[in-house]
Amino acid sequence: MKNSIVINADVEKGTINRNIYGHFAEHLGRCIYEGIWVGEDSPIPNTKGIRNDVLEALKQINIPVLRWPGGCFADEYHWKDGIGPRSERKRMVNTHWGGVVENNHFGTHEFMLLCELLDCEPYICGNVGSGTVQEMSEWVEYMTFDGESPMANWRGENGRQEPWNVKYFGVGNENWGCGGNMRPEYYADLYRRYQTYVRNYGDNKIYKIAGGANVDDYNWTEVLMREAGRLMDGLSLHYYTIPGEFWTGKGSATNFPEDEWFITMQKALHMDELITKHGTIMDKYDPEKRVGMIIDEWGTWFDVEQGTNPGFLYQQNTIRDALVAAVHFHIFQKHSDRVQMTNIAQTVNVLQAMVLTEGDKMILTPTYHVFDMYKVHQDATLLSVDATVGSYKYNDQEVPQVTVSASKDKDGKVNISLCNIDHKESASLSIQLRGIAEQISSLTGTILTADTIDAHNTFEQPEVVIPTEFTQASIENDQLDVTLPPMSVVLLTIG
Repeated sequence: MKNSIVINADVEKGTINRNIYGHFAEHLGRCIYEGIWVGEDSPIPNTKGIRNDVLEALKQINIPVLRWPGGCFADEYHWKDGIGPRSERKRMVNTHWGGVVENNHFGTHEFMLLCELLDCEPYICGNVGSGTVQEMSEWVEYMTFDGESPMANWRGENGRQEPWNVKYFGVGNENWGCGGNMRPEYYADLYRRYQTYVRNYGDNKIYKIAGGANVDDYNWTEVLMREAGRLMDGLSLHYYTIPGEFWTGKGSATNFPEDEWFITMQKALHMDELITKHGTIMDKYDPEKRVGMIIDEWGTWFDVEQGTNPGFLYQQNTIRDALVAAVHFHIFQKHSDRVQMTNIAQTVNVLQAMVLTEGDKMILTPTYHVFDMYKVHQDATLLSVDATVGSYKYNDQEVPQVTVSASKDKDGKVNISLCNIDHKESASLSIQLRGIAEQISSLTGTILTADTIDAHNTFEQPEVVIPTEFTQASIENDQLDVTLPPMSVVLLTIG
């Protein structure tokens, strides 16, 4: 069928928070060590220990905010072990992720340097599960206090006189699970207590994020909003796209049948329902939408690559992952009145990564290219879109074949992102452009697609899936006609 879409360029729906394009880097597998941090003595080119190739790749996609140090790792992380001379830092066993020894060479100073080099906001996740109120309070003091204090003086002794600006602070992580196996009532009380001591020093104003629900645990959101909503700025939500079963087999990242492609898209689209239902509960207690929904863990989760440490969560990344990312961004932007930040899991070498490394080699994944294409939406104005689209059917099930989002940037250009999640059939689109007919002077396009459902980049063939110019679009007056190939992500820019 002909898919019919109307983009109302004169109906603005608010600003797309750039933090929707945020990232997550946990002390897990080879994300930090080898992926980001190689140390100053490494033969791999680096800037004060941070590898240059990864740094430059991440700069290109304009990372707005980076969450650290976890994840589950955050609730066994004691920040004082990661400061001071590296040779004197405590070693620990990373019990959550592979049982490897953590030497704490990448700590607060190194993370804040990384954020400065990336020109992004740090999002620190504090330890509620195994840490004390004092420990969390002193971490905030160490990072942000400007003046005479025990922690500020200690920071100075460790080479940093000026305080850092830390805007985002998570008070715990997954406290329903690895962060303490707590009931929502218990965590709500702990959150109220701990956040009291996450203080604002000087001009540094902290946006406090409470640990939210796992997938569809709507009771958790109800209890947290009822008992502690007035004391938080954000409430998190975690949801991973897993085609199989979490404990018995999630499915392969590359060697998968057609039905797992469909199931993956179906489960990615489920994010819309989760945001809607959790958002409705939040609306009950916060009708003004002051509290942001912070989806600080999302992405695909498959079985680890054969021959790798199961605790390292290393997986390949295909055109399927790219479509999952595009689908999520369209959903996040649709809900940008409530969704104020999301953080894909994870930045390097873990789960749905942007970048994969092997020694001194580095490749960019299909997911990376979606982030690069879609960065035009950051801080742009969301436009109203009315879409009537056909179905992508597989056996006796169906989902919408095409998803779309549109925004207007500060220069008045309209950016339309489209994805066709059908792995076999193309999609013909008829797009009416309302409210900008007299401004149309140019049309450019970029496409990310592939010939096979498992197409991916390797160290031997790093450019199997890369963006190319898109030419299957034409415009006349206010009418835009587009043909989307199967399994494709397209960005159109109208100037």
